[in-house]
Amino acid sequence: MDTSAFVASFDPFSISEEQYTVPAVRKEMSGISMAWVRFKTAVESGKLRIKTPERMFMNKAKASATFVGDAFFLSEADLQVLALALQLKTQGYSPLIATDDYSIQNVADQMGIEFASLATFGIRFRVQWMRYCPACYKRYPSNYKFNTCKICGTKLKRKPLRKKLLKQ
Repeated sequence: MDTSAFVASFDPFSISEEQYTVPAVRKEMSGISMAWVRFKTAVESGKLRIKTPERMFMNKAKASATFVGDAFFLSEADLQVLALALQLKTQGYSPLIATDDYSIQNVADQMGIEFASLATFGIRFRVQWMRYCPACYKRYPSNYKFNTCKICGTKLKRKPLRKKLLKQ
């Protein structure tokens, strides 16, 4: 479960399946919100388990995020959620990531992991991104480390390089 699942008022007690999240999601939660209360209650009752993904799966999640061009837009918590889902999949589970984050959904689809949107419609296309400067039109790889153009200093934008329609 991603942070956005709790923000979208997902109730962990509404389903019977095993539920997991990662340590970085705990850090993203605000200590005074209803999302934090739902999170804390689910963890304390044993309904939600916090598990740290293995390094090998973190590396695979980062590689997939870099391939589609979403690595720059994912937080550490997002990458941990993707890595844990991949780890659980290799252990024979059928993970489903509960998230409204389009970048997580894009990378999850790239890795063959199912996802469910809660408060949004979710993505319809898997997108491979490119970054560019809207002023001088210089193109950059999707994993370019900076926010600004090295030529003119303008803030970079991103646009789809390739789109693939998801299975319905």
